[in-house]
Amino acid sequence: MVQIKDKVTNALQGKNLAIFLIFSLLCLAPLFLSDFRVNLLGKFVAFAILALGIDLIWGYTGILSLGHGVFFGLGGYCMAMYMKLTASGGKLPDFMTWSGLQNLPWFWAPFSSAPFALAMTILVPVILALLVGALTFRNRIQGVYFSILTQALTIVFVTLFIGQQPYTGGTNGITNLKAIFGFPLASHDTKIGLYYFAILMLLLAYLLCRWIVTRRIGRVLVAIRDGENRLRFSGYNPAVYKVFVYCVSAALAGIAGAVYVPQVGIISPAAMGIVPSVEMVIWVAIGGRGTLTGAIIGAILVNSLKSAFSESFPDIWSYFIGLAFIAVVLFMPHGLVGIFQQLKSKYGRTIRQEGATVDPAVLETAPKAGN
Repeated sequence: MVQIKDKVTNALQGKNLAIFLIFSLLCLAPLFLSDFRVNLLGKFVAFAILALGIDLIWGYTGILSLGHGVFFGLGGYCMAMYMKLTASGGKLPDFMTWSGLQNLPWFWAPFSSAPFALAMTILVPVILALLVGALTFRNRIQGVYFSILTQALTIVFVTLFIGQQPYTGGTNGITNLKAIFGFPLASHDTKIGLYYFAILMLLLAYLLCRWIVTRRIGRVLVAIRDGENRLRFSGYNPAVYKVFVYCVSAALAGIAGAVYVPQVGIISPAAMGIVPSVEMVIWVAIGGRGTLTGAIIGAILVNSLKSAFSESFPDIWSYFIGLAFIAVVLFMPHGLVGIFQQLKSKYGRTIRQEGATVDPAVLETAPKAGN
């Protein structure tokens, strides 16, 4: 029991050190980066919040969702609607005027309230996840069938948002967002404030996920991943836990979308598509699923490399990302964090073996019993 306790303590200390280093570097980044790079990094931090949600449902529960872009987009649209009404100064938003609308749609009006908009960034994705999850998991739809269903969900919502030009801005989305809570987005202080707010939300999201996976419910989620039928025969109802974790994951995606929009000043149906949804899974796979820390590292690292490659190789940068994902699947199935853990385990085992080896000369010179 003591040895098991020591192993758990050492593992937690290692994770705490890694997460401390990550957040320390993120907090110090504005001291060395330009406003543009800080704003870009803030966007990547928002992606890391989303990646935590995907890691929770895929890495720990074994449910591969290829439609999290929908939840991310819904959260972003809820925030953008509030910001657009603020930017319009009480007038009808420009894209509605261009589409021939005379009055503000009834479902837009409540978004003039900041508290309502903030609440909807979480509630709208959670309600959708609750409906989808209840219908699918209660009917035991799982595996590749669930993944295909979530992909179909992205197609439906992208088509819907593009087709409803007067209400959503169509293909262009909601643009020309100029301020949030009265602070201009172009201001240096606002950019720095949004960046540190994104870090705060990432920390809270990490603590929430860490709390879930270290409690009894976390062990149930892992049991669902490793043997759902066995868990069901033990008297549990896996559907309830799967709906719960799906809703939590959707809430984190909605929060990520709300944090993302002020960083970039725009949201469009392109953020909800199949390609972004698949990229979100790639972040977690490269970082290391089932680790939480790996999700954060993967989201920030992959998007940083994506930005660097797109600047240096604008025509072929997507090939680099694809090759990186293939390399991870073939040679690093546990991601970057998994490699580090394997090296740490191997190094620790080597140290223990060396410590257990005794020099024969020492034995010869040691006093014998009875002498």
